[in-house]
Amino acid sequence: MTSVLYDAPGPRARRRNAALAAVFVALLGLLAWWVWRTMDDKGQLKWALWQPFTTSEAWTTYLLPGLGNTLKAAALAMVIALPLGAALGLARLSDHRWVRVPAGVVVEFFRSLPVLLLMLFANEFYARSTGVGSEDRPLYAVVTGLVLYNASVLAEVVRAGVLALPRGQAEAAYGIGLRKGQTMVSILLPQAVAVMLPAIVSQLVVIVKDTALGGVMIGYAELLTARSTLAANYANVVPSFIVVGVVFILVNFALTSFAGWLEGRLRRSRRSTGAVVGVQDAEELNPAEIRGGFGTGAGGGGV
Repeated sequence: MTSVLYDAPGPRARRRNAALAAVFVALLGLLAWWVWRTMDDKGQLKWALWQPFTTSEAWTTYLLPGLGNTLKAAALAMVIALPLGAALGLARLSDHRWVRVPAGVVVEFFRSLPVLLLMLFANEFYARSTGVGSEDRPLYAVVTGLVLYNASVLAEVVRAGVLALPRGQAEAAYGIGLRKGQTMVSILLPQAVAVMLPAIVSQLVVIVKDTALGGVMIGYAELLTARSTLAANYANVVPSFIVVGVVFILVNFALTSFAGWLEGRLRRSRRSTGAVVGVQDAEELNPAEIRGGFGTGAGGGGV
């Protein structure tokens, strides 16, 4: 099967691809064997280091509370950053300069700053200028830094998604009398969501991972901080890093899997919106014209 951009490989190309795949699998196996051998030589595969993860204490006391704080900060940041990013992205598409320019300044400013710097600044701001208590301050600082940075990035995703649509979509909407706001809400955004979804999901994964910065720098009790406490009690630094890495992979895999399912559902719903209008449906829409047309035909047949 061929397409405009891709030719199906022939027999020689298939043999070459199979050989390259076999070499890659062999190298990957050698790498896994080397890692296993190195960890075994350093004593990192001893059962005493891994046994705590088979008990409920390690999970209920350390890892699960840390995971809960990670998901809490990430969820709050997502809930705030998504609509804020959409609003900033649409503001950058405005025809009014007094709306477009300030939105562009805000987006470019916060998009250029490291998210860690935003967290540290927010932590100092809440400590010196507000009445936020010391227990809640790390959460507020982490969420604030994540929102400011990721909302700016999502604003660019929204703007690029809308601009990626064919211009004929907006022109057709204007041609039937829709205003720009109606065109954006009813025509452009529903189509742009499917285009933007992979980039949005990638940014949501970044939000989940960046919560660890708050734990390292400002003492937020997220999953990575809980890991350090667990490792200090059980003296299993490397195994705890591996387990926490696997937990992050599973969480982000669940997020991307849900987004993939949602994207497929959106695409299927767009393809299945067409409907066949029968005679009765058409008569309900415009009964006078339909009856007139059929009546003429019937009368002609009678004469």
